[in-house]
Formats: sequence, C-alpha cells, structure tokens
Amino acid sequence: MAVLLRQFVLAACAVALAACSVTTPPSTVTAPAPVDWNAPLPHGGSLTDLRAWWQAQNDPILVALIDDAQALSPTVAAALSRVETARANEVTAQAALLPGVSASLSSGRSVSLPSTPAATSTAVTLQTTWEIDVFGAARIARAAMAGQTQGSQAQWHDARVSVAAEVANTYYALAHCWKARDVAQQDLASRQRSRDISASSLQAGMLAPAAFAQVQAEVAQSQLRLIQQTSQCDLYTKALVALTGEDEALVRKVMRDLVLPDDLAGFSVTRIPAQALVQRPDVFAAEHDVALASAQIGRAKARRWPGLSLGGSVGALRYGTAGVETDITTWSFGPLALTLPVFDAGQRAALVDAATADYVAAVNTYRAKVRQAVREVEEALVTLDSTRQREADTRAVRDARLQNLAAAQDRERNGLASTLDVEEARRAVLAAQSDALALQLERKRAWVALYRAAGGGWERPATEAATTP
Repeated sequence: MAVLLRQFVLAACAVALAACSVTTPPSTVTAPAPVDWNAPLPHGGSLTDLRAWWQAQNDPILVALIDDAQALSPTVAAALSRVETARANEVTAQAALLPGVSASLSSGRSVSLPSTPAATSTAVTLQTTWEIDVFGAARIARAAMAGQTQGSQAQWHDARVSVAAEVANTYYALAHCWKARDVAQQDLASRQRSRDISASSLQAGMLAPAAFAQVQAEVAQSQLRLIQQTSQCDLYTKALVALTGEDEALVRKVMRDLVLPDDLAGFSVTRIPAQALVQRPDVFAAEHDVALASAQIGRAKARRWPGLSLGGSVGALRYGTAGVETDITTWSFGPLALTLPVFDAGQRAALVDAATADYVAAVNTYRAKVRQAVREVEEALVTLDSTRQREADTRAVRDARLQNLAAAQDRERNGLASTLDVEEARRAVLAAQSDALALQLERKRAWVALYRAAGGGWERPATEAATTP
C-alpha cells in the first residue's frame, strides 16, 4: 500500500507540473456597442412591459393564434429538443468529475474433475474507475455545458419570439389586406360609374373615342388591382392557417370583419444599447458559444498531456462443494495508470488547431450578432419615427380630400359640378385611405420588429445579469 501511495504522489506531481502549461483563451469577449441609440426613440402611446406586450394589445384573437402557432412550430420543438440535449450533456460533464462504480453478480455450478462433487460459486463485485481531472479540463467542460444549457434555453425563447412575430405580421397584414380590398372594390365601382356616364357621352357625340378608351383602361386597371388584392388576402389567409393550424373557413370569417386599432401599445427602449442587448436571447446564446469554444480548446490541449486514472474493486465470493461453504473476500487498489502520449502523427495538435479555429469563429459570430442586434433595433426605431412623421401629413391629405368630396357633392346638387367630378373626388379620397392603411400596417410591423429586436421580453439569468456585451 505504501508503495502505491508513493507512486500516486509522484505521478500526480508530474502531471500537475505539466498542467501549468494548459491555458485557454478568454471565455468572455467584448463587442463594442454604441453609447446611445442613433435613431429617435418612439414616444407617444403607453409604455408597456415587453413580457406582456401581446396581452397589452387587448386582442385575445391574436394571443390565441400565437399560442397555437408556438405549440405547432417545428422550430420551437427543435429548440426545446436542444435544451434537453444540453441538459443531458451537462449531466455527462458533471459525471466525468466523479468516480464511476459498477456492480456485477454471477453464479454458476460446475464439475471440475471426474468423480468429484459439483461445486456452486456465487460472486458479487463492485468495481470503480476514476479519470483524475488533473488539468481541470473536466471542470471547464462542466461549466461550459452549464452555460450551453442556459444558451439553449435562450434560443428556445428566441424561437418562440420569432414565431410570435411571424404570426403577428401575417395577422396584421391580413386584417389590413381586407380593408385595402374594400377600398379597391369601391375604387372599381366608382370607375365603373364613370365609364357608364362616359359611354352615354360617347353615344351623344360629346366624348371622343380616345377619351372613352382611356376610361375603359382605367376600369381594367382597377379590376386588376382588385384581383391582385384579393389574391394577396388569400395568400395571407393560407399563411396564417399554416402557422396556427386553425380552420381556414373560421380564419376567413373572423379576419374578414376584424376591426383593429390604428396603432399598437408601445413599450420603452430607453436603455443604452449595451444594457438592452444583454436581453437578446440570441446574443446571450452566442456569448455562451464563445465560452464553450474556449473550453473545447482546454480539453483539446489536455489530451496532449499525460492522463492519470485510478481503479479498484471489492468482491465477495461464496464457494460450496460437498456440503462445505467457503466465503472469500477480495479487494484491489489500482491500478494507478499514467498514460503518456508518445506519437500520434500530429492528431492531438490538429485537434487544438481545429478547436482554436472554432473559437475564432464563435467570437466573430458573437460580435456579428451584437452588430446585427444594434442594426435591427435602429432600423425599427427609424421606421417608427418615419411613420410618426408621416402620420400627420397622411391624415391631413385624407381630411382635405374628404372636404373636397363634400364640396363636389354640394356643387353637384346645385348643378355646378358633374357626377364625373364627384367620382373623381371620391377616388382621391379612396387613394388617401389606401395610403393611410399602408402607413398603419407599416407602423404595426415596425413595432413587431422592435419587439423582436429587443428580445421579446426574455430576461438574462440572474447569475449572468452583470455581464454586458
């Protein structure tokens, strides 16, 4: 026993000295972020907690559709599967730090020599093996796997946020599409009335054939726009059905008569970018990919140095023959094995190079994620500010054209304007309404984009809250 202990101490000292040369690159890196947002922050409307933003819209239909889509989404299911895989890997990494124990039970009856009584033997054995983590590679891997589990959970939330944003964009587009179709139908009806009046003028010789041909062309163009608008509504309907699994007839019925507010409830993004971006689940996951890649370098380097393992066993044997029972207890300590890599034709060095390349890629991906996150927030803010600035002018145009239509109708009643003049004024109002609808949809989509870019209400785990990009 004393000899084994001395061997153990000497071997441990040898590999401990070698362990000093095992280093890993930083598990956390910086990614420069602007000190403030360059685009104007949205203002106006109520400020809402992003975690309950969909409920704040007071639209139970949309909330139900989002829930259905998240339950059916293969992307969300795959992300959840990755979470379970990461948890299993974390358990495996934890187990690598501890000794492994196995038990065996055997029983047999045999005759060894002729004319000798049969013998019965029963044995119970416990065996243990332990790969001693002298270099700390297993501890690094355990910490990295724990981070990977958190990163996978963040990616699962990111998948749910993406599905919610896709459903919302399709939902709003479909609702506005039906309104735009109504406007297109009214435009066609107005142009058909103008065509009928022009046809009478043509027969009376008061309108040139070329002018009437122009009127007919405008009717055909309006008919084409209505067909295209109807087709677009059908496409949005089928997209929403595919996302949510709802019955198409029910979706058509509900969405056809749906009335939506002109704008959505807002939320605050006043925090500086570095603080806001830590709430992005994809940025968080990319940050933990860097830590995992760093750990993989440590594990690859550890394979280039000696390995130390320890085994042992305890057994109990009962042997019986000719009515005589014998109990035998056995045990062993060891072997204490020191594995020295001598020649592998550069395989271990190549593993270190590959792990280093993966680390560089992970760092670049993380920093690119941060830049992309900043871009997405800034673009959403720019769009929101643009729609805010255009809103007053769009409303002014619509109001002015409504006044012009009312004046044309009044002149018609007094015999000072023709029906053609009234229809032309009506079509100008319809064009203004179409522009207003397009602006409302653009603003809703900008809010959804900002919701997506701001992380969708995900919160960084408390143990990670102090880390910033």
